[in-house]
Amino acid sequence: MGAPAPRVTPLGEALARRIAAEGPIGVADLMAECLWNPAHGAYAAADPLGASGHFVTAPEVSQMFGELLGLALAQAWLDQGRPRGVLAELGPGRGTLMADALRATAAVPGFHDALALHLVEASAPLRAAAGRRLPGATWHESAATLPEAPLFLVANEFLDALPVRQWVRSGDVWAERVVGLRDEALAWGLAPPVPVPALAHRLADTKDGDVVETAPGLPAVAAEVGRRVALGGAALVVDYGDWRSQGDTLQALSRHRRADPLEAPGQADLTAHVDFEALALAAAPARHTRLSTQGAFLERLGIEARAARLGQQAERARLTSPAGMGTLFKVMGLYPPGGPVPPGLVA
Repeated sequence: MGAPAPRVTPLGEALARRIAAEGPIGVADLMAECLWNPAHGAYAAADPLGASGHFVTAPEVSQMFGELLGLALAQAWLDQGRPRGVLAELGPGRGTLMADALRATAAVPGFHDALALHLVEASAPLRAAAGRRLPGATWHESAATLPEAPLFLVANEFLDALPVRQWVRSGDVWAERVVGLRDEALAWGLAPPVPVPALAHRLADTKDGDVVETAPGLPAVAAEVGRRVALGGAALVVDYGDWRSQGDTLQALSRHRRADPLEAPGQADLTAHVDFEALALAAAPARHTRLSTQGAFLERLGIEARAARLGQQAERARLTSPAGMGTLFKVMGLYPPGGPVPPGLVA
């Protein structure tokens, strides 16, 4: 069976007109439009989370996820001498994770008083939903406007939504994957191969036909977070991906089912796996931990005992087992040079 026939959507029509007038667009442009087009983007126009949306994230599975991440940040704060600074989340969604983290850390003396709550969220529907749970937060469109202060931050399934470019190796040069038109419908294609100096190191671990993805917006986000964490603090980044990007990882989810990314533009969530090596390099001078699976990380933080107390063994399995989210999702921590490693992770 072939790919599903594209459905005509307002955004799909707009993209077809743009391509007809200007030529093919890259995967990054496709993702940006499908997620953030002001009128028709999946994030800009509606709440994509939960049963009525496109996907469910770990905080929606169980309160344990946010509780344990919050307590890990609180322990990092204690280990660094209780500095005054910022507690932040990139992409808080409906505010579920941070609300659970704040509830769990309310008993940590001085933690809430020392850290001002700041949230980075560009989606108006999600900002409104999170604002009802977190009424005292300061909101930001990007990490660039976070205060220059010690930063204790969590980012769960945030970086996977950053648009990626896809490059197909052809000898010692690379052809960018693009979206054009075929019979007036959106269709995949390749731009002419060109040298890509930023991918010179990937000639050693790829062969002809291999796909490598780069996220143009990742280095800037990582640098903003890393610079602040280097002053003091810690960051916990949770997402699907691996140490180094390889392969076509672009995926579309529509109402909790996999879809073709070109099937119904604007009516599906588009994401790609995170290149954690690129994150670690861009976050310097902050140090980074080894990459851990989500399952191992949560087990080290004590999810077994918490699940037993709450009677949430099924939820624990979904968060930690290979059949659930346990191995697909990875965790990397950032911390100051010479500072203590965040709980649950290894330097």
